Amino acid sequence: MTQNSPGNEGPQQPQQEPQQPEQPPAEGQPPSPGAEAQAGGEVPKDARTMGMLAHLLGIFTGFIGPLVIWLIKKDDQPFVNDQGKEALNWQITLLIGYIISSALTFVCIGFVLYAVVWILAVIYGIIGTMKANRGEWFRYPWSIKFIK
Repeated sequence: MTQNSPGNEGPQQPQQEPQQPEQPPAEGQPPSPGAEAQAGGEVPKDARTMGMLAHLLGIFTGFIGPLVIWLIKKDDQPFVNDQGKEALNWQITLLIGYIISSALTFVCIGFVLYAVVWILAVIYGIIGTMKANRGEWFRYPWSIKFIK
């Protein structure tokens, strides 16, 4: 007679659940971590490059760079459409922050607020650039969704 005891069963392998391909986020929904644009795998290189440019140009040109990228390439790839809108919404939100901080310079807090907005623009612009270059769907914090 043999008895099944934990020591006699041999090495057990963990059961792996089948992996399902990631889909782009639904409209108005945040992306899942590591989401990719296509069911077959990675985001195409040209789409990653254009998404990266939308975030990067926002640092240097404000809302103009992301607007141009989004208008030209929005119909080519879902990733570029999404990341272009995200970068554009972020830049418009920052523009509002710059306007408010400029108005508050008369009470001396505007200088500090302007610096904070600028630092956030650079830091999150770089993060968005790097994530888009890797093909990850990026969402800016505190971004107002003007374009959906």
